[in-house]
Amino acid sequence: MIQVAVIGAGRWGPNLIRNFNNGGRSCVRLVVDSREERLEAVRERFPEVGLSTDPNAAFAGAHIDAVVIATPTATHAALARAALEAGKHVMVEKPLTDGTASALELCRLAEQSGRVLLVGHVFLYNPAVRWIKDRIDSGSMGRIYHLASTRTNLGPIRVDVSAAWDLAAQDIAIFNHWLGAKPISVSALGHDWINPGIQDAVFATLRYPGQVLAHLHASWLNPRKVRTITLVADRQMLTYDDLDQAEPVRLHDKRVTTDRVKTEYVDTFGGFRSIVHTGDVTIPSIRMGEPLLAECMHFLDCVEKGVPVLSDGRQGLAVVAVLEAIDQSIAHSGREEAVRGLVSERVATR
Repeated sequence: MIQVAVIGAGRWGPNLIRNFNNGGRSCVRLVVDSREERLEAVRERFPEVGLSTDPNAAFAGAHIDAVVIATPTATHAALARAALEAGKHVMVEKPLTDGTASALELCRLAEQSGRVLLVGHVFLYNPAVRWIKDRIDSGSMGRIYHLASTRTNLGPIRVDVSAAWDLAAQDIAIFNHWLGAKPISVSALGHDWINPGIQDAVFATLRYPGQVLAHLHASWLNPRKVRTITLVADRQMLTYDDLDQAEPVRLHDKRVTTDRVKTEYVDTFGGFRSIVHTGDVTIPSIRMGEPLLAECMHFLDCVEKGVPVLSDGRQGLAVVAVLEAIDQSIAHSGREEAVRGLVSERVATR
């Protein structure tokens, strides 16, 4: 059984404790938080779990195999570094760190030590997201033209990171995963109405190889909770609504007959219909489950069986590099910025 320590018992931490303290493959031996009231809440719900306000208790414990980090972004680098240096496997919530330099350092450290480093981009473990990935990889959708995501809600308003780092990080991870690529450049605009220097709404356009464009709208200052993505390709199109647990994906048999567009002048509705193909809308049957549970079980598989990590440190580094480019573009009033800080080398593991 894998012995786990969880650092951070705030909004997300109890969900991680619940999934890892399963009485089967793993158990949570220790929960660390600086706030006594959070530890008291853990004690009431999980009386068998040890508690501490000192993160070093997780690193020093010889009985601890893995450390799970669910703390503010600014603390990720130091905590993950200490865990890896102590020989622990690490799962850290997204984003991996608050900068590419520290993210790259963690990647190298994990690779040198032969430890698992998994970044909590939980949507990559969503059955609908994985179904769409398989559909794209099959080639049946054809060449992808563009993607657009909307991730909005009224709160929670963060005071440590912007809406891009908090919300858009998920969609960047999804886009990179689906496309099997990283953006070349980014242009973005955002504004900080509530807390100076922390954008409450961000609009960003990502340019991927192959002339693929992706647009992001992320905001915690919006009256509606929306979690949607539209994907347009030359053979088919699809929409994904994460809030629709019954029918999250709709596959649209729609496309434009591009050869006729290039050769024909269209000035009537009938003429327009002749170059646009509109077929059926298919709702695939996707068996939904809890993505966080799937992510936690995958982490255990990586630790126990050496399974390749789906959301590894390098994937997390790529997301951080895009977020940095978004910040730079916003600081320069939307100027297109190259996505930097990505290093392709892999360090030989022990």
